[in-house]
Amino acid sequence: MTELRSPAVAGTFYPADPAALRRQLAGFLAEAGNAPPDDTLPKAIIGPHAGYVYSGPVAARAYARLLTARGRIRRVVLIGPSHYVGFQGLAVDTAQAWDMANGRVALDTDAIAKLRQLPMVGTLEAAYTREHALEVHVPFLQHVLGEFRLVPVVAGDASPEAVASVFDALWGGPDTLFVISTDLSHYLDYAACQRTDAQTAAAIERLDVDAFGPSQACGAVPTRGMLLAARRRGLRIERLDLRNSGDTAGGRDRVVGYGAWALYEPASAAAAVDEEHAAVQAAGPTLIQLARQSILFGLNTGAAPQVVSDCALPPLLAAPGAAFVTLHRHGALRGCIGSAVASRPLVVDVAQHAFNAAFRDWRFPRLGWDELAGLALSVSVLTPPVAIEFSGETDLLAQLRPGIDGLIIRDPGHAALFLPSVWEEIDRPERFLGALKQKAGIADGPLPAGFVAQRFRSIEMKGHMEVAGAAPVPAAPEQAWGWRLVPG
Repeated sequence: MTELRSPAVAGTFYPADPAALRRQLAGFLAEAGNAPPDDTLPKAIIGPHAGYVYSGPVAARAYARLLTARGRIRRVVLIGPSHYVGFQGLAVDTAQAWDMANGRVALDTDAIAKLRQLPMVGTLEAAYTREHALEVHVPFLQHVLGEFRLVPVVAGDASPEAVASVFDALWGGPDTLFVISTDLSHYLDYAACQRTDAQTAAAIERLDVDAFGPSQACGAVPTRGMLLAARRRGLRIERLDLRNSGDTAGGRDRVVGYGAWALYEPASAAAAVDEEHAAVQAAGPTLIQLARQSILFGLNTGAAPQVVSDCALPPLLAAPGAAFVTLHRHGALRGCIGSAVASRPLVVDVAQHAFNAAFRDWRFPRLGWDELAGLALSVSVLTPPVAIEFSGETDLLAQLRPGIDGLIIRDPGHAALFLPSVWEEIDRPERFLGALKQKAGIADGPLPAGFVAQRFRSIEMKGHMEVAGAAPVPAAPEQAWGWRLVPG
C-alpha cells in the first residue's frame, strides 16, 4: 500500500521531462484535429496504451473529442488490462494520488470505496507496480482536462457483467468520463493485422461482447464490459481511428494494432434524465416544507390531511409521482412510509406519506409534540421500477449497484422494498439482498419459484422540523406554496 504512486514507465513509454511531454501531446492533438463542432462530449472513449511513438497519434484522435471538456469533466474512471499479474476480478488502487510527470492526480477515494463493495472488486498492489495500460492515458487526460479525480481499475479475468457493474456504480452525470485502455492484435504481419483488426472493430461497433477475446484485443475484458453497459444504455459508438504500428513508427513484419472510439449517451435520454433530476432538486425545499406542514397538521388536528390546490401547481408536483418520506430522530429511524409506483399527484403522495410516517408506521407510536426537536426528515422521489433479468442469486448480486439501486423483490406470497439509502447501513450486495429477503419473509437458500426483482433510483431531499426552543416554528402560509391542507 502506498500513499503516492510513482510512474512505472515515464521515460520509456512517454517522455519523463514535463516540457518534452507537453510538446509531444500538443503535437499529437494538433495532428488529430479539433473537437466536433456541436461540442458534444463522449461518455466514454476507447484508446490504445503502447509507447507514444507507436500509439500516441491514434490515442490522440479520442482525446481530441475532449478538447472542450476542461472544467466540465471532474472524474475519470480508467480501466485497462493486467499485463504482468494474473488474477481473478478487478483491482482498484489503494494510493491517494499518482505523481505524474505533469503533476499529481488525486484519486477519488470515495468512488474507489464504493467499488470495493462490489463482488469481484478488491485490491492488489502487484497489479499496479509495473502496469503501463492505465498510466500512459493519464498524461493525455491531464493535458486535455486539467484538474480531475482518477478512479483506476486494473482488470484481471472478469465477466462483462462484473465489469459493467463498475460502470453502473459510477455512471454519474456529464462530469464523469470512462476511459477503456486496449491495444488490438499483436505481432501479426501488416496485412493480417489489418484483416483481424477490421473484424474486431466491426464487433466493437455493433456492441458484440462475444465476438472477440484477448488475442484480438489485450483489453478485451474492460472493452467487453463497456460494450455491455453501452448496449444496455443505448449508447452510440463512433470509430475515430484504426491503424497499427506499421502506420506510425514501426516496421511491417510484426505489428500491433490500435483503435480509437468514442461512445455517446442518447441526447434525448441524457437530457431527459438531467432535466428530471434538476426539476426534483429544484422542488426539494417545497417538498420538505410540504412534509413539515403535513406533520404539523396531524399534530394540530389528529387527522390525515387532504391537499387542496387553489392555483396551478408546477408540473412536477401535479403529475403522478412515487415518493417515500423517512423520519429520523437523533440518528435513529422514527418512521418510513412510501409508495413504489406513481398513482396520484406527487404533492398528494408526499403529504400523505409524511403524515403516515409520523402517525401510522406500525413499528412506532404516534409522533408527539415533544419529539419535534431533533427530528430529521427526508423525501425520496422514485424513478419507475425496472425489472432485472438474472439467472440466479449470484447473477442478481453481480448486477446490484451499491449506493445507487433501490430494490423491490417479490415471490407469489411476499414482497419488500429497500431504498438506495439503505446502502449506507448495509454496504455489501449479499447482505443487502439477505436483509431484504428477511424483511419480505423469504427464507434463506435458493431463490423460490416465481421470484422477481426490480431496481429503481431515487432523488433524496433532506430537511428537519424547524424548532425554536421547545416550540415548533409556525409553518409558512400555505397559500405561498400553492396548496392548502384540510382534513381528509
